Amino acid sequence: MNGSRIAAVGHYQPAKVLTNEELAGMVDTSDEWITSRVGIRTRHIAGPDEPVDELAAHAAAKALAAAGLAPGDIDLVLVATSTAVDRSPNMAARVAARLGIPSPAAMDVNVVCAGFTHALATADHTVRAGAATRALVIGADKMSEVTDWTDRTTCVLVGDGAGAAVVEADPSSDAPGIGPVLWGSVPEMGHAVRIEGQPARFAQEGQSVYRWATTQLPPIARKACEKAGLAPEDLAGVVLHQANLRIIEPLAEKIGAVNAVVARDVAQSGNTSAASIPLAFSKLVEQGQISTGDPVLLFGFGGNLSYAGQVVRCP
Repeated sequence: MNGSRIAAVGHYQPAKVLTNEELAGMVDTSDEWITSRVGIRTRHIAGPDEPVDELAAHAAAKALAAAGLAPGDIDLVLVATSTAVDRSPNMAARVAARLGIPSPAAMDVNVVCAGFTHALATADHTVRAGAATRALVIGADKMSEVTDWTDRTTCVLVGDGAGAAVVEADPSSDAPGIGPVLWGSVPEMGHAVRIEGQPARFAQEGQSVYRWATTQLPPIARKACEKAGLAPEDLAGVVLHQANLRIIEPLAEKIGAVNAVVARDVAQSGNTSAASIPLAFSKLVEQGQISTGDPVLLFGFGGNLSYAGQVVRCP
């Protein structure tokens, strides 16, 4: 096969919305403090009876429906998450069971905030190699479960949710629907973003992450465009990991995608880790802000410090 493409996308967020004003009643903060520093106004929070695989299954079911496919059409399920509580069965197997997918290869991918773009690249490689026909690629995280709600530096950031994409072979002779991935990491700085301990808790070194993201990542993102045969100004959309607006806006500007719609879903959804890119991408598609065939840069970064980016064609 010449490549693969995204046939459809879908997303899901829990019903409960937590506002900055409500957070101010829980911890020493304010709406002004949060919006001025990270640009987040609301976030969705899953209840104790809403596990990660349920969030993932809702998003995946929407992507399947949008693609006009049945569960039996899927033979690979990849779930990017870093908030799975149990070691086994993994989230991918649980999602497959919820959806009734009969006998897929089922794997979890834990690359934290860059998890979805890593999983998407893995699905692309697998489909192109002929080892799978159609794949469900899902990013899902329940960050509220690993958050210290007394720490105002982290609790104001997080939200819960899921996003999904159906990936299938693209036999066309034109540019493939999923471009070559550019990925890597800075392992010696992996401590800058952590989910560690018993119970596991999210922590980060915010200034280190900010400097790395805004100075080291722009040339890497531009190179991802180059690998797809495009200049940044050719992009119709840019979907970065929705960390916070203070990272998204300067990073997007330095990439040079002057004609692109830049996803800013973080303002409504918070940082949903591996879910953030497919969630924001699905919303841009649903809202008609990008059109079928448009080139869109997806670029994840965060824990480890890992990054992965590729240009995809809008379904």
